[in-house]
Amino acid sequence: MQTKIYNCPVEATIDVMGGKWKPLILWWLHQRTHRFAELRRLMPGITEKMLTQQLRELEADIVHRRIYPTVPPKVEYSLTEYGGSLKRALQAICDWGRTHMKRIDAVEKAPQVLLKGRTKKKSGEEKGSAVPS
Repeated sequence: MQTKIYNCPVEATIDVMGGKWKPLILWWLHQRTHRFAELRRLMPGITEKMLTQQLRELEADIVHRRIYPTVPPKVEYSLTEYGGSLKRALQAICDWGRTHMKRIDAVEKAPQVLLKGRTKKKSGEEKGSAVPS
């Protein structure tokens, strides 16, 4: 295996968790274990193909995929111990995002609540994309 060369540590971080979807996947998984469909509901706009691809790339050593021998198969995703080391970085990104949202007068939209395998809107909320809190 050839040694990777980075110009700075930020470049190494972006190599692992860069892109539009990986940080969101990691954000939700740092909170708790999720099934594939739950992750999909938490990230409106991501396609099944893209979520599968992003999870596979993260499975190298950041995300653990657990398959239960049931019919149909039940699959859960969680952070590995090493992936858990990203929690402080994810929280710092979230905190910065909140500050930035205040600065530009953006609004945070709460995610849809999952009940019995279905999504349910909190009272008074519209359907749409969720911003991690």
